[in-house]
Amino acid sequence: MTDSKRAFIDFMCESGVLTFGDFVTKSGRPTPYFVNTGRYTLGSQMRALGLAYARTITAAFGRDFDVLFGPAYKGIPLVVATAEALSDAHDLDVAICFNRKEAKDHGEGGVLVGHPLKDGDRVLIIEDVTTAGTSIRETVPILRAAAAIELSGLVISVDRMERGPSEEGSALEEVGREFSMRTESIVDLDDIVEHLHPDQGGPHAITPEDLQRIRSYRAEFGVPSRLEDLGRRTAD
Repeated sequence: MTDSKRAFIDFMCESGVLTFGDFVTKSGRPTPYFVNTGRYTLGSQMRALGLAYARTITAAFGRDFDVLFGPAYKGIPLVVATAEALSDAHDLDVAICFNRKEAKDHGEGGVLVGHPLKDGDRVLIIEDVTTAGTSIRETVPILRAAAAIELSGLVISVDRMERGPSEEGSALEEVGREFSMRTESIVDLDDIVEHLHPDQGGPHAITPEDLQRIRSYRAEFGVPSRLEDLGRRTAD
């Protein structure tokens, strides 16, 4: 695992964004951990978040996109912070666009705000977390209704590594195949477990009980882990 991934996981913990306990996801599943990007409330946090997205984007996509799109509502600050980071840290000035939950019936009207999408635009979607891929399946028709755009890809902060609706891979992988686009995450659940494993003894280490709950959850909903041996060592 890279140092930047470790730093991002610590950043989520310190910001109160990554927590462990009893929660329910948007898809209705009870889960032993939760990622709430609404807890990024400071300008310094948004700057760090934007830089993390920008680092992942440039490594995975280079300059092969024209527009960053942020689905309402959490995607809106994400796309702004990321665009600023791309400009400041990577000398890459790209357009931004986001949607309203309801179409505006006065002024300029419409559902989209920001860059007016046009045929041929290469759009990169910025999201927070993907569990079942529901929000992306709601987003893509909005983009395609606006213009004959090209989907460059999808970047999220955390891949929960859960099985998708067809159970032929993770939800993130399924979304990528469905829309023929590349998908990337800043970190995934394996990264989180490896870095916060009880044996590591770091300041944000999870308890053996949290680890067992995560393993049980993954056995029911997740895709295979890269860290099966690491998980068994503590569980046994």
